[in-house]
Amino acid sequence: MSSAIQLVIFDIAGTLIEDHDEVTDSFLAALRNNGIHVNDDEIKEWKGGSKREVIGHFVARQFGSCRIGPLIEQTYSGFRFLIEKRYAEGGVLPIIGAAETLRWLRERQIKIATTTGFYRELRDTILRAAGWEHTFDANVCADDVLHGRPAPDMIRRAMELTGISDPAQVVSVGDTPLDLQSATAANVKAAVGVLTGRHTRERLERESHSGLLATVAGLPQLLASKYLS
Repeated sequence: MSSAIQLVIFDIAGTLIEDHDEVTDSFLAALRNNGIHVNDDEIKEWKGGSKREVIGHFVARQFGSCRIGPLIEQTYSGFRFLIEKRYAEGGVLPIIGAAETLRWLRERQIKIATTTGFYRELRDTILRAAGWEHTFDANVCADDVLHGRPAPDMIRRAMELTGISDPAQVVSVGDTPLDLQSATAANVKAAVGVLTGRHTRERLERESHSGLLATVAGLPQLLASKYLS
């Protein structure tokens, strides 16, 4: 089977669109409003994960099984309200060069997909606001799989939806440690990190990766030099 790149999968927030701490701030507020103790650094490490799963982790850590179901749902509902309010107020700003990178891949008949820890309605709202609702061959969110990141489920689902069976034909791009961990677990050809999220180069360097880019705008050069020549 050919190992030529056939599919590039992108995270959304912090990778394709600007991250102004909408997720972190909304998460911290929702958790603390419901009496769940967590600090900023802990939330950063969970960025990119399934939002419901992350809430469940912190609820179980503090309360065990007591009240776990209702408290998770109450906190998750609070998070949804807060994150939707933040995006409505601040808008959705694509990373400079992201649209050009997507166009470059399209011109080379390389399929493109997104994965995100967001729920389906918010993902669709963001893609629509960015003008990308019809851009991708597949869009996968945490609602669509059994396990969110760092499990490889979303990447594998994107492969299934785009008809790609060989992970050696796939590149995954993201801004968080969980993005890179998920890509490594999926055994893709290249796990690429970008520095437009809320994690430092030093933090991302601790994860297995195929390259770290300042922004997604640098992806065509990386692919052309290492994977498409």
